[in-house]
Amino acid sequence: MSLLFSRSTIVPSKLFRFSTQRRNISKTAMTAGISDTIKKDHREIENLYHNILTSSTDKEKIQWQNQFTWELARHSIGEELVVYPQFEKKLSDGQKMADKDRQEHLSVKEQLKAFQNMQPSDPQFESTVKTLMVDLSQHIKEEESDDLPKLEASLTTEESEKLSQSFGRTKIFVPSRSHPSAPDKPPFETVIGLMTAPIDHLADLFRTWPHTSGMPNPSTK
Repeated sequence: MSLLFSRSTIVPSKLFRFSTQRRNISKTAMTAGISDTIKKDHREIENLYHNILTSSTDKEKIQWQNQFTWELARHSIGEELVVYPQFEKKLSDGQKMADKDRQEHLSVKEQLKAFQNMQPSDPQFESTVKTLMVDLSQHIKEEESDDLPKLEASLTTEESEKLSQSFGRTKIFVPSRSHPSAPDKPPFETVIGLMTAPIDHLADLFRTWPHTSGMPNPSTK
């Protein structure tokens, strides 16, 4: 107790600023709409892909490969469970949009399943993730330029924020590895995901991860 008291009396201004920053971050996170949340994930996935290609050692490549797989798998299923049903519900052409996006996800999941089990020494390691990223980049481009703006136009600010929160919560419970043979529509995807996710999350504890400041811990996010 004395140590904590001493520190707080020495640097009260820093503690105040830190507390204020945390409140501001929380407020920003709470008010982010679904489009901004999805785009943030997209930028993170692109950054992880870049880190795989620029890592100088096999150990680092594996760490970034694990992080990339973890983020992309959770993002894809989160969209299928939370976002695509909203396309179908809110938009006149939403069923067609959702079906197209699910089909594109299937292709990416199949490539991710192959990549997630590769070693950097495999001659196809980089070419596999590069091909995956070509397809994913096209999907991201269409989603950000067409699908998400249409969805946002059909939502109120409050609805968009609630959808964003639901997306974030859903990602906590879904599988963290690619399972392309699993159903891609709720409720069946939800059921399969709830059975598969604990296995993935347990295996995550034994994988290696980047030790980079600000990177999430797969066992807690």
